[in-house]
Amino acid sequence: MTSDVYEFSCQTTAGQKKSLKDYEGKVLLVVNTASKCGFTPQFGGLEEMYDTYKDKGLEILGFPCNQFGRQDPGSNDEIMAFCQLNYGVSFPMFGKIDVNGANADPLFKHLKKAAPGALGTEGIKWNFTKFLIDRSGTVIKRYAPKDTPKAIAKDIEKLLA
Repeated sequence: MTSDVYEFSCQTTAGQKKSLKDYEGKVLLVVNTASKCGFTPQFGGLEEMYDTYKDKGLEILGFPCNQFGRQDPGSNDEIMAFCQLNYGVSFPMFGKIDVNGANADPLFKHLKKAAPGALGTEGIKWNFTKFLIDRSGTVIKRYAPKDTPKAIAKDIEKLLA
C-alpha cells in the first residue's frame, strides 16, 4: 500500500493532473465537498481556517463529490464559481470525483483505508468528511461531516507547531 499521500495525482478543475507531491512538507486537510448540502456553509469556515493557517503550512484540498443526495450536480466550472462567489474560496479545489464504490478516486481509497470511520468502516457516509495529514504525508485522523473547521482547529495547530 502507498505509504503517503504524495504518491498520488489528482485532476484539477481544468482537467490537468496535479501531483500531491507539490504539497510535500505541508499539513493537509482533504475534504469531499458539495455545493448544495446542509454542510455547505462549512466552506466559509474552511476558507477562514485557510486564511489563518496557510502561511504556517496548511493546505486545504477540496474534492467535489455528487455521490450523496446528488448535492453537487454542476460542472467543475460551475462548482468553482459557486464556491468563490458565495464563500470566497481560495484554497485548491479539484475536479469532481467519486469517493466510494468501484470508481472511487485512488487518493480517497488510500485515505479511507488509512483512517477508517466509526466501527472501522471505510466508506464515506456524507459530504464534508475531512482527513488530516501531517507534513510527512501520513494520514492522522478522519473527521465526520458534522465536525466543523473550528472544532478541528486545535488538531491542525498541533501539526503546524
